[in-house]
Amino acid sequence: MTKLNAPPARRGRPTKAKTAGSADTRDLILDAAEDLFSKHGFYGVTIREVAREAGVDTALVHYYFGAKRGLFDAVFLRRAEVWNNERVDAINRYARETDPGGMTLEGLFEAFLRPPFQWSLKGGPGWKHYSALVAQTNANPTFGGETMARYFDPAIRRLIELIKVILPDAAEVDLYWAYHNLSGALTLTLGETGRLDRLSGGLCRSGDLETAGDYMVRYAAAGFRAVCGPEARSG
Repeated sequence: MTKLNAPPARRGRPTKAKTAGSADTRDLILDAAEDLFSKHGFYGVTIREVAREAGVDTALVHYYFGAKRGLFDAVFLRRAEVWNNERVDAINRYARETDPGGMTLEGLFEAFLRPPFQWSLKGGPGWKHYSALVAQTNANPTFGGETMARYFDPAIRRLIELIKVILPDAAEVDLYWAYHNLSGALTLTLGETGRLDRLSGGLCRSGDLETAGDYMVRYAAAGFRAVCGPEARSG
């Protein structure tokens, strides 16, 4: 996968500005909220805790974002725009630069999956926090589905349009089930929970996102062929 020109990111709190005036107050609040939400979830964080973490008055948090849900949505949107713009640009560029008959699922998924993996790898602690937050939200039965749909569905629908070019006979129901399975695998992997490390006895590392991304491209391509391709219906 293509790499950003920056050292590998690590989990942890982003460095705070030395004084409140040396960085944008709104971004300080968003960084603090992102950190706390990623660790404790939406219901485990209070506005007061965010304000204390950001080093600002509680009233400022309410001034910029209103209630806690407004703050959460602002945190979620900030990096979702980057992820999704880059993903859509990447798959559109792949489709434009490849003959329709030459497009492959591997090439398409490489383009689509590269941005979230690379931002989590190289983008700094904030992107690690965001990846963990997306993993939590995707599995949240209360508002996760609505939140993910609002911020991610346009990019996913464009991906599915291009998959149909490669698999023109695929049934709609099969395409959506296949993506559902990929979505769960993607967000769990980017969450870097350490589950894989323990399950494999250290043979695999959940933080090895370069390797994880390569595996996911191959796994997704094979999975879509198995679920949506001609051989799936012939059986």
